[in-house]
Amino acid sequence: MRLKNKIAIVTGGARGIGKAVSELFSKEGATVIIWDVLSDGEHTAKEINDAGGKAEFLNISVTDKEAIHKAVADVHLRYGKIDILINNAGITRDKTLQKMSEDEWDAVIDVNLKGVFLCTQAVVPYMKEANYGRIVTAASNVGLRGNFGQTNYSAAKAGVIAMSKTWTMELGKYGITANALAPGFTLTEMVEKIPAEHLESIKKQIPLQKAAQPIDIAYGYLYLASDESQYVSGICLTIDGGISR
Repeated sequence: MRLKNKIAIVTGGARGIGKAVSELFSKEGATVIIWDVLSDGEHTAKEINDAGGKAEFLNISVTDKEAIHKAVADVHLRYGKIDILINNAGITRDKTLQKMSEDEWDAVIDVNLKGVFLCTQAVVPYMKEANYGRIVTAASNVGLRGNFGQTNYSAAKAGVIAMSKTWTMELGKYGITANALAPGFTLTEMVEKIPAEHLESIKKQIPLQKAAQPIDIAYGYLYLASDESQYVSGICLTIDGGISR
């Protein structure tokens, strides 16, 4: 069990990729603390516990600094450590440049970029104290290559890649690794409304000719969160079927 006795916080862990990460980490021996604004997180935690794992859910926004610091302190008080932070929470508000409102820009930057900053800043003191930590942040292949109609999302995802590289330099001497993971097109609840013909068109652009399943991305998170990657830091692991080759 690659995460035996580890304590892992997974933001945005209620459904989609975050749910797959939470379930996989539990199977690998971690106690999973799911943070999400979606009540689905309660059901996800129950499913994990019913299957013999260890999970709990807290309804928390990654934009709420006070709540984040309180929750992190509580986790440390009860478990004595925080080994892993998975910054997975994210939203989209897609529009082309001239149609995008300032509110749509701010919403995505607040959750996808500032939220990562707030959560990581809150957790790091406890990781430094333990001289151990794994920080893995959700980027996206659009943070590497851009995407039509996603000025805000692309900017945020490029930003978390740069932040991860910076944290590698700042935190490496404390035994903390910081990496980003860039998924490609993944079949989550966020894409359910895409028309079937458009979905097929997207798949044809991918060298592997198929979209990812959430578990495909979760295995990447598992590697970067485990001790198998103890000498890996400052990278962006791209899992997108080869489209960003």
